[in-house]
Amino acid sequence: MLLTIDVGNTNTVLGVFNKDKLENSWRVKTDPRDTADELWLQYSALIDGYKLTGLAVCSTVPAVLREIRTLIARHFSDIRTTIIEPGTKTGVPLLVDNPKEIGADRIVNTLAAATLYGEDGPAIVVDFGTSTNLDVVSPKGEFLGGALAPGIEISVEALAARAAQLRKVELVKPKNVIGKNTVEALQSGTIYGFAGQVDGLVNRIIDELEEQYPDAGEVSVIATGGLAPLVLGISESIEFHEPDLTLIGLRLVHERNG
Repeated sequence: MLLTIDVGNTNTVLGVFNKDKLENSWRVKTDPRDTADELWLQYSALIDGYKLTGLAVCSTVPAVLREIRTLIARHFSDIRTTIIEPGTKTGVPLLVDNPKEIGADRIVNTLAAATLYGEDGPAIVVDFGTSTNLDVVSPKGEFLGGALAPGIEISVEALAARAAQLRKVELVKPKNVIGKNTVEALQSGTIYGFAGQVDGLVNRIIDELEEQYPDAGEVSVIATGGLAPLVLGISESIEFHEPDLTLIGLRLVHERNG
């Protein structure tokens, strides 16, 4: 059994694989103040009963990654461990100005997208998390770069904090685009607004990809991340939804480093 851990700025997602099958997964809050002992208490309760033979980790939170290294030394020193960091063999060429600044989650998402959807042409991964990341994958599985935008939840929180007469609302699809009250208007602007933002960016990225790869197949657009369900069925450009894309990518990297 392989334990995969994806540490994001807001949430941490854990998954247990039996070969290539995801047996179970969990989503917990990320707290950069957690110690290795606190992380162990949390993680061990979730994975109790699974006989682990490997561990793969990626993190966008340095403080948590530091504590996970301590946790590994104390509790997983007898199993093979893969941490996605500079020097780790991922098989993903990073065709950007500064490869070292690319988040580990974006690299493993690229690998997973190329493996699952890259047979017919380029791909775009839209990761709805603390930020909304659009990661562009070439027909050869290379990471070409992308676009980053403020995430859905933090945008709503910022608006509620800065506007005296507005407040946080439940993020659900409203009955109509034209909101009849403040709550519906905020929901419409948020849900349809972010879907429109993604569609606009995807369309512009596709135009550039078609110029760069005129003979490549159609571009696959894959949504992932905890907030992806909010725009599924609303966005006109998203074709696929793979909620476990990052965990799958971690499994693939771990296998390549075997």
